[in-house]
Amino acid sequence: MKIIVDAFGGDNAPLAPIQGAIEAHQEYGVDIILTGDEATIQRTAADHNLSLNGITIVHAPDVFTNDDQPSTIRSKAKANTSMAVGLNLLKKGEGDAFVSAGNSGALGAGAMFLVKRIKGIQRVAFAPVMPNSKSYFMLIDSGVNTDVRPKALQQFAMMGSIYMNKVMGYENPRVGLANVGTEEHKGDTLRQETYVLLKDTPSINFIGNVEGRDIPLDGADVVVCDGFTGNMILKTYEGVAIALMKKIKGVFMKNLKTKLAALVVKSDLKELKKSVDYDEVGGAPVLGCAKPIFKAHGSANAKTIKNAIRVTIDYVKNDVIASITEALKDMDDTENEGE
Repeated sequence: MKIIVDAFGGDNAPLAPIQGAIEAHQEYGVDIILTGDEATIQRTAADHNLSLNGITIVHAPDVFTNDDQPSTIRSKAKANTSMAVGLNLLKKGEGDAFVSAGNSGALGAGAMFLVKRIKGIQRVAFAPVMPNSKSYFMLIDSGVNTDVRPKALQQFAMMGSIYMNKVMGYENPRVGLANVGTEEHKGDTLRQETYVLLKDTPSINFIGNVEGRDIPLDGADVVVCDGFTGNMILKTYEGVAIALMKKIKGVFMKNLKTKLAALVVKSDLKELKKSVDYDEVGGAPVLGCAKPIFKAHGSANAKTIKNAIRVTIDYVKNDVIASITEALKDMDDTENEGE
């Protein structure tokens, strides 16, 4: 298996992607292609005593920054960026998957217009897997599509359900629609019409609407929403987790007594921190794309990148795209029977 990694995507590039890719190569035995300025990659590796043995570098002299307009990813002006070069390598079949911590909007646009969608899929979607009170859940979409139709949300539900089953090992994942109330009639027109579609979709285990407070309390295994709502949930979730950990640290650092208590529960605190750490999950799949693409967090470190590659390997091995393609056919057949 060959994984393409954007060496210049993210706040900690190029060191974090280079180091994470090397660790993944050594631990998982996959071939790695790094895209980016070759001289800088070689120099960074040498400066940190990192061996590039078994790593292929494809030279890409430019970088797609967070200030660049996402839609320009498919322009000639951005064709030599590490992200565009990686996406085009994937498109041409020179790798099995692509991982980047770069500009989210550009990666979504590149997935849509360079690599293309699975035939029949209306929109691609970012689908991070996040911690809740019991284990994990998927949030789909978390930022690509701020304006969508009910059909797209129905497809998000189907794709998310397949991913949580195939990659995360969830038996018959519970699918919930993010809404302002649990009653069927709640929400705006988009939510009401989507509810009807999801209720009549036999391939998913739809459990109804899920309120914001129930999402972190294991309210559903797949939470479906438009990208605007999803991004607000995602960023709020991250902020609350950071604030909570700071509060807990403040309590234990208050005085000698609490510091001694902290020593007693040190291992438990580490487990708690690990359970809310996005570095552990690594990356979010761009579901609906015709080939595997994973988005790592913008502040990804080497551990994040390594774990993003790990879940990417699982995605490829379980042939999630083929499962989505098949489920899409079944969904269309079911709808045609009802006409």
